[in-house]
Amino acid sequence: MVKIIKIFLCSICFLAVLILSLFGYRDKPLEELKTKYAPSPSTFISVNGMDVHFRDEGDAPDSIPIVLIHGTAASLHTFNDWTAQLKQDHRVVRMDLPAYGLTGPFPNRNYSIDNYVDFIADFLDSLEINKCVLGGNSLGGSIAWNFTCKYPEMVDKLILIDASGYPSEAKSVPLAFRIAQTPLVKNIFTFITPRFVVKASVENVYADKTKISEALVDRYFELALRKGNRQAFIDKFKAQTDLIAHNNIKLIEQRTLILWGEKDLLIPVEEAYKFHRDLPNDTLVILSNVGHVPMEESPNQSLEAVLSFLKKDD
Repeated sequence: MVKIIKIFLCSICFLAVLILSLFGYRDKPLEELKTKYAPSPSTFISVNGMDVHFRDEGDAPDSIPIVLIHGTAASLHTFNDWTAQLKQDHRVVRMDLPAYGLTGPFPNRNYSIDNYVDFIADFLDSLEINKCVLGGNSLGGSIAWNFTCKYPEMVDKLILIDASGYPSEAKSVPLAFRIAQTPLVKNIFTFITPRFVVKASVENVYADKTKISEALVDRYFELALRKGNRQAFIDKFKAQTDLIAHNNIKLIEQRTLILWGEKDLLIPVEEAYKFHRDLPNDTLVILSNVGHVPMEESPNQSLEAVLSFLKKDD
């Protein structure tokens, strides 16, 4: 019996060492990540004790810039293609939210929507932006409409891209999201982070998997290894959700573009129609054969709707 127990324990130890050697990753040095993911025009600004990674491009004198907010586990890079075109006629500002990209975690580990809303207010104040066209995807969309409710005077127009907001049930949840909410396993995820988990999670939010490049997966994976991001990713899912905040959506008066991927499995297209029902001054555009991140998966098709929306007279 003793011999069997020893063999069992040795097997467990061997398996643990094997898993660590294959999937255990240390945090990537920030300077190394900056070199790869923060070339010009990237810069950093101090906001509430954080060095916030952001890009401010295009027509600097534009009095009403476009401010874009990414979703969970993403970064400002998700708007690269949109920005390349928008900056020709507009000032475009985007940032890495706390917990993601190169910005790093909130010092107080408070990942409530209210805290994100106040962060956006402080970030815009740091850039002396008093009014903007505010757009957001997924989590970023929720931050955008909540920000509009709290600071209506600062938002000229609103763009909601597969935004969260209403109590809903996903048709399919990315693997990384599921791991981050699983007891015991989620704690291991902070140092054992298989690249295939990241790849599977990206594939989950795309309708057309052929558009996912290895470089795209590398970006999501490597930025997840920024110091503090893996713990912050788990902390974000522990944040309490305000189950009645969506009642405020009908109070939004700003012209709003509701832009949605028809094949979104994380926040299904049915949610787009809830925004359409409650927003009194909206334009609804459903993108065929597109998933949860239209600006990244189908930038030209999705941007066409944005450009049309921006050109409309008030």
